[in-house]
Amino acid sequence: MHLDVLDLRNFYYRTQLGRVAQRAIRDQVVSLWPEAKAQTVVGYGFAVPLLRPYLADARRVMALMPGAQGVAPWPAGGPNHSVLVEETLWPVTTGMVDKLVCLHGLDTTDDPARLLGEMHRVLGPGGRAVFIVPNRAGLWARRDVTPFGFGRPYSLSQLEALLRNNGFVPERHLAALFSPPSHRRFWVKSSNFWERTGRRISSYLAGGVFIVEASKRVYAPGGDAQRVRSRQRRPVLEGAVQPGVEPA
Repeated sequence: MHLDVLDLRNFYYRTQLGRVAQRAIRDQVVSLWPEAKAQTVVGYGFAVPLLRPYLADARRVMALMPGAQGVAPWPAGGPNHSVLVEETLWPVTTGMVDKLVCLHGLDTTDDPARLLGEMHRVLGPGGRAVFIVPNRAGLWARRDVTPFGFGRPYSLSQLEALLRNNGFVPERHLAALFSPPSHRRFWVKSSNFWERTGRRISSYLAGGVFIVEASKRVYAPGGDAQRVRSRQRRPVLEGAVQPGVEPA
């Protein structure tokens, strides 16, 4: 079940709790990927709050938004980078993407295997993807006052198993959103303290979302190997009488 793009935009850009979530998740993504110089960066779902750090140095930045969600122009005040796409049919050349960020995409799709297949297609050799999903044991997945209370939450083992079964190799994982999902002033103002404390205590038990970095698995060519044999002289006619040189 996809959320409406206007609801997502209003949450992240017009509420204090949304700005807290945006900053907490983006800081963790940037700790995984400090830069993307001369690379192609693609975001899927509603990943635009996490893409801004790469606008200056990346060769190309694209924000792909599924049709069921809707699309909004981004960034404000600059050339548009957002594109409306079919969920499993992206207008992106095979193997073109270096880095892919998925936020509000994997947890809201009805067909995660096909979506991951499309992501696998567009990633180039050595490409990396970051998946941000609600932690099923966290507070943020249990309340519908944020977008993380909708869709399908995951445990860390469930997410990693899904990625392995669809052509990805989980490499590293982090967590974010350790403060409660509350609009109350106290929790919003103290969110930085809770984020710092949560990262020191646990990388996945208490966070509201999981952040998993995965690499693209490149499969070996299928089929049986053909053994190449060199031509060798065979002693088939050894022992045969050699023809004489004199006339009969």
